[in-house]
Formats: sequence, C-alpha cells, structure tokens
Amino acid sequence: MSDSAFLLWPDPRLKEFAAPVDKIDAEVSATWERMLDAMYAMPGVGLAAPQIGVSRRIIVVDCEPDGKALVRMANPELIEASAEMRDHEEASPNLPGVFAKVTRPNAVLVSYLDMGGAKTQRWFEGLWSTSVQHQIDHLNGELFIERLSRVKRRMVLDKYKKLRRKN
Repeated sequence: MSDSAFLLWPDPRLKEFAAPVDKIDAEVSATWERMLDAMYAMPGVGLAAPQIGVSRRIIVVDCEPDGKALVRMANPELIEASAEMRDHEEASPNLPGVFAKVTRPNAVLVSYLDMGGAKTQRWFEGLWSTSVQHQIDHLNGELFIERLSRVKRRMVLDKYKKLRRKN
C-alpha cells in the first residue's frame, strides 16, 4: 500500500468522529487486513481506519519488532489512565515528514471488541499505551498535533506545508 492510500492533512475526513462497529463481520475483518498492510509497510506501530479513509471505530496496534503481538480492536474506549505520564515522539502518515513530542498517560485500560466480537478489557503500557491513545484520537477526529501547544503546532504545520510544497 502506498503513501497515497493515507488521507493527507487537512483532509476534512480526518476531523470526523468515526462510526461505531455493530459487529465483527467480513467488512471489518477486511478493513483490519488492509490496515495491517498499510501499518507494516510504513512501518508503524498502530493505525486507525479513518487514516485510510474508512470512518469506522477500528484500530490495529503492534509495538513488537517481530510483528507477532498484533491487537485488533473495534470500538476501543479508554476506561482508566495512569497518573504517571510519558513523552514520546509521535508522527502520522497523514502528516508525512513531521513529528513532535507528545505527553500521554504511561498506562491505560481499554475496553474493545476483539476479533471474535467479544467485549474485552486490557491494560496497555509504555509505547503500547501511547499508540492506543494516538489511534483512539484518530477515531475522535484528532491528530497528535492537537495535543501540542499553539506555538509548537504552528511550527510543525509550517514544516509540513514546506515539505508538501517541495513534493
């Protein structure tokens, strides 16, 4: 899957609140597979369906280098977050070429539908926590830049626009 498969900021679809999934069916499974192809090709550690133009509450996360710890989620919802915070350089294929340090809770408890349609709860820590939160933001129509100060956001967007003009 090429970079052109990703919506590019400021595409208005990136600002939409994604629709919930009623059940895990062939369409959801096919979307997960398409997302996995895109995520591993980046390479990245997570992807939300809206990033590829599918406005559904579907994400994939895999923070292990061997690609064997994949978690597929539908309708993920943050239930609880740790008081301990962590910083991480975040990026997005929707804003290629730019990144910024974002501070988020180090651990989160998330409720979601798993591949079999079962309601599941799981704690995620460290990079996993960051990636899950980043993907849920996409489902809510937010990109990582919205978690930055106004000045930092402007700097990141100016750099992005400059990169886009060169291409």
